Amino acid sequence: MNEAATQRRRLWTQAGFFILFVVAPVFDIFRYDLTQNHAIILGYNWRLGLDELFAGRISSAQAALNILLRLFLPLLGGAVLFIMIAWRWGRLYCGWLCPHFSVVETINRLMRRASGKHSLWDGAALPAKNPDGSQLVIDARWWLVTVPFAVAFALVWAVVLLTYLLPPAEVYGNLWRWDPTRNQAVFIAAATSILSLDFLFARHLFCRYGCAVGLFQSLAWVANRSAMVIGFSRIRAADCAACYAANGPGYAACEGVCPMRLRPRQEKRAMFACTQCAQCVTACATVQQSKAKDGLLAWVDGDAARQNEARVSLTGRRD
Repeated sequence: MNEAATQRRRLWTQAGFFILFVVAPVFDIFRYDLTQNHAIILGYNWRLGLDELFAGRISSAQAALNILLRLFLPLLGGAVLFIMIAWRWGRLYCGWLCPHFSVVETINRLMRRASGKHSLWDGAALPAKNPDGSQLVIDARWWLVTVPFAVAFALVWAVVLLTYLLPPAEVYGNLWRWDPTRNQAVFIAAATSILSLDFLFARHLFCRYGCAVGLFQSLAWVANRSAMVIGFSRIRAADCAACYAANGPGYAACEGVCPMRLRPRQEKRAMFACTQCAQCVTACATVQQSKAKDGLLAWVDGDAARQNEARVSLTGRRD
């Protein structure tokens, strides 16, 4: 599969899911309405039947059955499906769908243009050389784009999150008239502030350590030795060393593009936070293409995944 095409496909899936994230409350695809005290799923009111219990129209046994069928079983089924996907393919949701991660990657690119680093917390600047051989021009004026972009996306997130809790027509109507209620204004201001700090200072740190969705995917993935993982062709380690030399001491193209600050040639347990975005695979393939060679990194699973991990464990190498 063409790696550039893979990244274009991933970009489209991220964009599509972000649009779905924004419009889901508007079209009553999914939201929880605090004014009505029940969920709305695919246009249907999703109630647990507790109002009928309190009104004496159903028995406690019927109410318990409603809670089991309408709450616990759907949640359990969704969780099992989600973990099964993660068990086989890892944090696929994070790398290909998550609306937070798409913002993380976008701000990474902008911040690299402004400072040469993906994050203010990175110790050293990344190589100015891109995998395709072009040079990145670092210009501090990009901060004039990066900071407003992060705040704008934080505002979008804050407003969208509010529409998951209150009727979207009310929220957007009040904003259109510049007349949100006090509680709406407080929520939007607080959420925008918190998300702005996250987007500017703690993007990948949240993804690695603070996101429960990502954590449970990683735990399921690491437990399965046959799961899809980034495999490294170690018999061609000399080609990898040449990439290091071309990009400067201590750097390889695959590391420079990883949004989670991982070293893709390490053993699986060191890749715990891998989002399966495959940017490292694309970067490696791009570098090697200039030498008329195939990339050294590729997705592998099954026996190939177990053998790849076994070679690292036996040799103790992290090349």
